[in-house]
Parts: sequence; structure tokens; C-alpha cells
Amino acid sequence: MAYWSNRNDMSLGRKLRDINWGLVLLITVIASLGFTALYSAAGGDIDPWADRQMARFVIGIVIMVVIAVTDIRVWMRLSYVVYALGVILLIAVELVGRVGMGAQRWLDLGVLHIQPSEIMKIALVLTLARYFHGLSYEDIGRIRWLVIPLAVVVVPVGLVIKQPDLGTAMLLLASSGAVFFFTGVRAWKFLLVIAGGGGALPIAWNFLHDYQKRRVFTFMNPEEDPLGSGYHILQSKIALGSGGFSGKGFMQGTQSHLSFLPEKQTDFIFTMFAEEHGLIGALVLIALYILLIAYGYAIALRSRSQYGRLLAGGLTTMLFLYVFINIAMVSGLVPVVGVPLPLFSYGGTAMMTLLVGIGLLVNVYVHRDVEIPRHMSGL
Repeated sequence: MAYWSNRNDMSLGRKLRDINWGLVLLITVIASLGFTALYSAAGGDIDPWADRQMARFVIGIVIMVVIAVTDIRVWMRLSYVVYALGVILLIAVELVGRVGMGAQRWLDLGVLHIQPSEIMKIALVLTLARYFHGLSYEDIGRIRWLVIPLAVVVVPVGLVIKQPDLGTAMLLLASSGAVFFFTGVRAWKFLLVIAGGGGALPIAWNFLHDYQKRRVFTFMNPEEDPLGSGYHILQSKIALGSGGFSGKGFMQGTQSHLSFLPEKQTDFIFTMFAEEHGLIGALVLIALYILLIAYGYAIALRSRSQYGRLLAGGLTTMLFLYVFINIAMVSGLVPVVGVPLPLFSYGGTAMMTLLVGIGLLVNVYVHRDVEIPRHMSGL
């Protein structure tokens, strides 16, 4: 008896035709705006940021297409392997990781530096999607079946917090929570976890590093230390306001080009873009992200398999959290936690991880009509 629909044996040519090229065009437009922002951040020079970012994007697009046309069941079988590799890399960071900007988050592999916590964002969604795909709706309603996925989440989150990287840990928790939600876990269980987390906040506060506590105090009152801990967010707000409705013009931003705005090529690149292009430019960029996120959720809803729905939904939620937290952070709505703006902020691991995630999203679209049995043989 055949397990699959007729789309199971699609040729490579058919898969390439089935790729959502509108989605690919959309991410190319967003990335291209990012290249121009990095060009401006360097004072009108393609070096050192724009050229490297463009090279990474081109390589990432090729990888994305390869991932998209690979049978979705291959990624399902590899889910646990990718998760195990991610945990091993996080442990390696703890043992031999490179310290940068006060945190131990990187592995130096000689020819390149990788940030395993970025890889874990994809691995965690893959693993949870496979686990929940194998459960019935009745199983999901039983608490004993939720112990394993909770442990799967807690292990990497704990390792990431120890680096310390509170922002990434929050992203891992939130994107994992989205997969639990899409699976059909009852609302009262979420409320129970949230209540437990709220009750543990006083204890967690004692384990925060001094700089993390300062970020919270700075968020509540940045004017208290305008030349110290509050400098970043105050300069970001000044830059956002100075852009006005239509902006100061390309490469004409004073806060960024006079070096008042810190980390203008990474965490605060949205602020620099908004100063140069104003409210209009900022809203256009946000609209592009909204369209990208809508694409992702539409793909999740279209998939016939539970694995595809959970994978696409979890990855899209992760993308939404990236965008929301970065823009809210530079606007002073949430504490500064060092979350990059997808496809915009300069960074190798973040760019490649995001394109891998989008590749998996496109993969779900290409294989949207493939039916996957609840239990599969193999890994």
C-alpha cells in the first residue's frame, strides 16, 4: 500500500518549478535593502560589511534551494541527529569556546567562527516537529507525553543561558512554545508554565549577571545614566526621531555617520535605516517583513502533513520574534538583548541560519501535498 501522494516521486525539475519564487524574490528585496544599509554604514564603501554580506547571501541562497528540493522525509529523519549535533556544539562552546563581547558564545574552527546557539534555533524546531508528528491528539493531551519535549527544550536553553545569552535563550523558549501551541497543547498548561516562570523570577534575578541587571534598569529609566548604560538606547531613540517622516536621505544620517549610534551595522541597523529613510522607509521595511511572515504561516496552513505544519509554523514564529524583538529593542519597548534584524544585520552565522530556516520553509511548500505516516522507520 502506498504511503504517499503522487507528489512523492516528483522529479528535480518539478521541485524546482514548485519552489515559491515569490518568497525568494521577497527575501532578496529585503536583503538588498540590507546591503545598501551596510554600504551606508561603512561611509559609502562596500568593504568591510556589504561585500561579505552579499557573498554570504549568494552562498546561502544556493544552500536554501538545495534544502528546499531535498525530500522532506530526509529532514524528518535527520531531525534528532541535528539536535544532538547542536547540543554537542553548545557543550563544546562551554569547554573551548571563544569569548567575545563578554560572553562565551563562539567556536573557532580556524577558517570560520560559528555560533552554535544559532544552529540550535533550527534544530529545536526540527526536533519538536518530528516528536509531535508521531503523537496522536489524545497523546498530546496527556502530561507524560510532554516530559520528553520539555527536556528537549530545557537542555539547550540552560546551556545558552550559561554562555550567557539571555536573548537567544528567550527566542528558543518562545519558538518552542509556538510549536507546542500549534500541536494543540491545552491553554491551561501554558498558563501553568507561565505562572511557574513568573513565580521563579525572583530566584532567576539572583542568577543574572550584573550587566544583564543593568539592562533591565536601563530599560526602565535610560536617562538615569545617559553616558553609560543608557547611551545605546538614548542614541537609538534620537536617531529614530531625527529621521522624521521622510528621512534625512541615503548616507545623510547624522547619528550613525558621526558615530553616535553604536553597533549600527548589527543590532541597531534598523535605527540607521529609519534615520536615513524616515517613517516611510521604516514602514515599508516592516511591511516587507509582515508579508514574509504571512507567506510562512500560509505555507504552514497549506501543508497536509503535521510535520510540515509544525516545522513551517515554528520557523515562521522564530522569524517573527527576530523582527519584533529587534525593532522593539531599538525603539526602547523591550530591553536591549542583542537580537539581529533578519537578512539586514551584518553577521555570518545568523544570515546562514536564517536562510537554512527559509530553505526548510520552502521545502514544506514544495512537499505540501506529501503525506507522511505518523511513525517512520530509520533515524
